[in-house]
Amino acid sequence: MLFVMTTETAEEGLRERKKRATRQRIADLATMLFMERGFENVTVAEIAAAANVSKMTVFNYFPRKEDMFFDRGQEAADLISRAVLDRPPGTGVSAALRALLLDLLARRHPLGGLRDGVDPFWQTVLDSPTLRAAARDSVDALEDLLAGLYAQATGARPDDPMPAVAAAFTVAAYRPLYLRTVRRLMAGERADDLYREQVALVNDTFDRLDRALAGYG
Repeated sequence: MLFVMTTETAEEGLRERKKRATRQRIADLATMLFMERGFENVTVAEIAAAANVSKMTVFNYFPRKEDMFFDRGQEAADLISRAVLDRPPGTGVSAALRALLLDLLARRHPLGGLRDGVDPFWQTVLDSPTLRAAARDSVDALEDLLAGLYAQATGARPDDPMPAVAAAFTVAAYRPLYLRTVRRLMAGERADDLYREQVALVNDTFDRLDRALAGYG
């Protein structure tokens, strides 16, 4: 019986790995096509053919075409949620977010924004009204996520506006830094040359955010 359970678990693990690999292959091929030809000029049928899957399979993994380009949304949500929910006792929400951002910068993680070679990606966004709108939607989703995390951290009532206010402050504080870095990278500066300045800006921004929130969260 133990052998059967172990086999079933192994098979489930293999299926999940295959699903993740298929999802990543679709996203990678779609992104490559979008950057080569422009987002609006590539069809889902072409993406499916490139990935050797059906259109239905593509939509099973990505409900919207733009989700294939911004395919790290769930990863971002998971990283933020874990950083806040698993923070050490006595650590505030903003401190946990600061630590996460500094770690992403140090690792040159794509979600940290400090990474060489981003020009084709962001130029594709700038050239596409659909992707620009999707980027704005992702910021709204991030703000909603943070509002929920602030509410959980503080035990706020459902009608308490402060979690949403704190989330809006947090997003508004960091967004200009992120966009500034992207613009400088697209202008030809290197991630390594910007790193120390970016760390200092993140720390200064979160110092100011902490004062603005007066310890909330």
